[in-house]
Amino acid sequence: MARRPAVAAHRGGARLWPENSLRAFREALAIGVDLLELDVHRTADGTLAVIHDPTLERTTDARGEVGALTGADLRRPRLRGPDGTLTDERIPRLEEVLALVAPSRAGLLLEVKGPEAGVAVRYERAGVSVRSVPGARYEGLEAAVFEALARTGLVGRTTLLAFNPAVLRTVHALAPGMRTALLVAQEHVRDVGAAPADAIAWAAAAGASDAGLQHTLVDGAVVAAAREAGLVLGAWTVNDETALRRLTALGVDVLTSDRPDVALRVVGAR
Repeated sequence: MARRPAVAAHRGGARLWPENSLRAFREALAIGVDLLELDVHRTADGTLAVIHDPTLERTTDARGEVGALTGADLRRPRLRGPDGTLTDERIPRLEEVLALVAPSRAGLLLEVKGPEAGVAVRYERAGVSVRSVPGARYEGLEAAVFEALARTGLVGRTTLLAFNPAVLRTVHALAPGMRTALLVAQEHVRDVGAAPADAIAWAAAAGASDAGLQHTLVDGAVVAAAREAGLVLGAWTVNDETALRRLTALGVDVLTSDRPDVALRVVGAR
């Protein structure tokens, strides 16, 4: 019998608890997820803030750009729950999340974010080939994240994720053995008229150990290409039971879900 996919709690379980909150990460660990997925930005004073957006408006009761604020500024906003109501949760620092994870058996999928809204890279066609056009980056973020992981002994349990291949190249220069995943969205493939399986070649060219594809891209050809390339294949963000069953049957290695409770039930019942 094939090994079941690993289940990653997307932003800790964004449809269950305040996303990217210490509560979400604690709850996800308590239900037995294999991996926690989270996002990291760098503030003006170098604090590593665990939040998805480069701005505060959507997920908190405050306003402003994360990269223009300090770590102290980010201690004040309250996080919103999945229904938009305010909670007593605050934006965590990466060090707080790592301290929570360290005693557990869970791994981390840690996305290195950029200072601009939207996907951090675009692809364009150059004749028969496709090239990536990197977006803006936080200076020194990759090194700061790696140092935090090294201090807590979590390098070996972490995969660093990025849409931007330039981020992965920086990580590989800092830590050649670090696991990395290139994230690819549906729009990247669509905009250059590529086949979904081409995204696996993009990940391999970026030197990634893993490919993280938007789940609607994943089919049998993508799974076969990942196996041929020797890459771990992840699918995001999968919340529907039918989609979870389809991807499990295809043999995807990692399922990232806002409903890790549902994902665990589906893969456990296989």
